[in-house]
Amino acid sequence: MSNDSTSAPNFIRNQVREEVEAGKVDTIVTRFPPEPNGFLHIGHAKSICLNFGLAEQFGGDCHLRFDDTNPSKEEQAYIDAIKEDVSWLGYQWAGGVRFASDYFDQLYEWAQYLVREGKAYVDDLSPDEIREYRGTLTEAGRPSPYRDRSPEENLDLLERMRAGEFAEGEKVLRAKIDMASPNINMRDPILYRIRHARHHQTGDKWKIYPSYDFTHGQSDAIEGVTHSICTLEFEDHRPLYEWFLDNLPVPCKPRQIEFARLNLNYTLTSKRKLKLLVDEGIVDGWDDPRMPTISGMRRRGYTPASIRKFCEMIGVTRADGGLVDIAMLYHAIRADLEDNAPRAMCVLKPLKVVLTNVPEDHDEVFEVPGHPARDDMGTRKLPFTREIWIDRDDFMEEPPKKFFRLAPGKEVRLRNAYVIRCDDVIKNDAGEVTELRCSVDFDTLGKNPEGRKVKGVIHWVSVAQGVPVEVRLYDNLFQVESPDKDKDTDFLEHLSAESLITLQGIAEPSLAGVKPESRFQFERVGYFCADRHACREDHLVFNRTVGLKDTWAKIQKKG
Repeated sequence: MSNDSTSAPNFIRNQVREEVEAGKVDTIVTRFPPEPNGFLHIGHAKSICLNFGLAEQFGGDCHLRFDDTNPSKEEQAYIDAIKEDVSWLGYQWAGGVRFASDYFDQLYEWAQYLVREGKAYVDDLSPDEIREYRGTLTEAGRPSPYRDRSPEENLDLLERMRAGEFAEGEKVLRAKIDMASPNINMRDPILYRIRHARHHQTGDKWKIYPSYDFTHGQSDAIEGVTHSICTLEFEDHRPLYEWFLDNLPVPCKPRQIEFARLNLNYTLTSKRKLKLLVDEGIVDGWDDPRMPTISGMRRRGYTPASIRKFCEMIGVTRADGGLVDIAMLYHAIRADLEDNAPRAMCVLKPLKVVLTNVPEDHDEVFEVPGHPARDDMGTRKLPFTREIWIDRDDFMEEPPKKFFRLAPGKEVRLRNAYVIRCDDVIKNDAGEVTELRCSVDFDTLGKNPEGRKVKGVIHWVSVAQGVPVEVRLYDNLFQVESPDKDKDTDFLEHLSAESLITLQGIAEPSLAGVKPESRFQFERVGYFCADRHACREDHLVFNRTVGLKDTWAKIQKKG
């Protein structure tokens, strides 16, 4: 596989290009139609990038339209979060925000139209009876005993349903199509259900609400959508989508095109299961940095560019390509931050080092680049003092042969500073190492020591001027590739105990006062982002976005 993301397949883009070049379409109009019943996740990001990207590339429009037909599960908070996510990804919808509920009056008139045409009827069967009468994949359905009611009776019952005369589940409005169709979706699908629920946009105006199938295509037609792009599970719904457009006086007939949804390993994208994680307090809300939601990825430190890059890399196909390796997502953000994140040093597991040949009042400051390849990021100052912190993992009392960090009698270079040698190890009564006594070779600043090689380089921070930070090491929430593959096992059993480890570290003073969502490479450690909610001037909190090791890039090179 090539590293060149432009080689990723996108059959929809190719189709649209052919239509535009052939003059079949003047101005393309796409739409992104989320349900406001949860936060958007990485799968939605693929759809956002596809729909808005097509509109941008071909000079068209993309609408943001909320599919708000189920008020019992919808909230204004979800609407606000979705709008913010789309904007944060760098896209702007055409016109104002749209809602399917904007078209409830027109949809109801079209429902009445179908009833008058003898193509819809009010059914008194219970939900269980409707399922039974519908038949199976191998057995045709049976017509409801209420199927042949007159248009006049159906119109009266429909209006009484709207007025709230009947209980939920007592009646539904169904299309009259074909109970023997091999496509179960065509076996008299439900158009309206009774729901005595207040709607966040329309209040108490409606006691009946349209189904997704009855709402979607007609809303597209009202808005002049040319390409209705959805995932493959809606392929079997396309004949119904087209039946409504063919049997109603709609202003235009959009074309539905399906593509394979994104399946990412070690990840769940079921809204129901994500909501369960939130409701049970397993994660810290929808934007927990371990969640695959766009807001969670943002809080973890992902950039809009990296998510758009990832969506371009995986491509758009009709074939279900199985699980996408999450390492590809990590590669996308790592490549972005490698180029754009300033550098800093932060010690996650502090171990004190006393430099015995450095005077207590030693006052030396090293000025080093903010980024090794970006002059525009300026410089930062590193104070060098008698006492410094190093990472506990960079010292071993009895090191293996190829351990090139600090050990008794061994030398190591402090990044951007001198070579030091460990002369003494201080322990407490329990035998734990509490402090190292080291000496500095002052003739090694910016050059190698004479007559010997020092292979190791470690990061460090001044004890006197270091800044306390809380560091949250995030990793995959699940410890298996497909946490919901086994239907006999609760997916919660696959949660990883290592998905969040919190440490109290010490950072270089240049990080004091950083703003939330500031991103850095902590040298030798990984890429980190100041938490957008928890990070304050008096309490710095950094989330690990991704480590330095890039396994996917190595696989690409081998390929």
